[in-house]
Amino acid sequence: MSILEISNLTAAYGQNKVLHGIDARVEENRIVAIIGSNGAGKSTLLNSISGLVKWQGKILFDGQPLPARSHKIVEKRVIQVPEGRRVFAGISVEENLLVGAYCLSNKREIEELLEKQYAMFPVLRDRRAQDAGTLSGGEQQMMAICRALMGKPRLLLLDEPSLGLAPLIVDFVFEAIRRIRDSGVTVLLVEQNANRSLEIADYAYVMENGRITLEGTGREVLENPCVKEAYLGTTKNRCEV
Repeated sequence: MSILEISNLTAAYGQNKVLHGIDARVEENRIVAIIGSNGAGKSTLLNSISGLVKWQGKILFDGQPLPARSHKIVEKRVIQVPEGRRVFAGISVEENLLVGAYCLSNKREIEELLEKQYAMFPVLRDRRAQDAGTLSGGEQQMMAICRALMGKPRLLLLDEPSLGLAPLIVDFVFEAIRRIRDSGVTVLLVEQNANRSLEIADYAYVMENGRITLEGTGREVLENPCVKEAYLGTTKNRCEV
């Protein structure tokens, strides 16, 4: 069953058109990866879903149009972890996490959610009173993911979660993404690390110049000879699985 359906989606920044008629589906309880080179439009696609970019076309969540305003989209439990983490420096790790639960009112539920995040990334429990701005890059990424999970997302949008991280931390983050999917959260993953994202993806799309150029299961896309060209942005012809 599709939790997200995108049809003929276009988006632009001023006169600069970035997305050109995107059609995509995200099945419930799956990891769907979107890979492509810099400038392919991957982040714009996520930002369109999140209501951060004006777009035209159709975006359906659970068969219904998504609201136009970002906070209403979050209330529908579609939550994005932005590229670059964007932590709130000057307040503690736990306070950052609690920001993610602003739509919730049940204190016991919020406490249980906090415990789930600390169980996923125990280092955050150790740092719970520390200024979030003093965390390492990997710790900030863990916190950003947990902050989004505090909102109980049904669809989690991840924008370049491995960017700038050491290989060991990348392993840890990708394993966490797999566990998030296994817990019942659908994941739409934008990532330049093609091999790692396709290894865990149930389905995948390759974007080039604002268009989908290839799609298939994660394994099919990983093994397709066009993937390397498409990922580097040098594909000349449309490839299909």
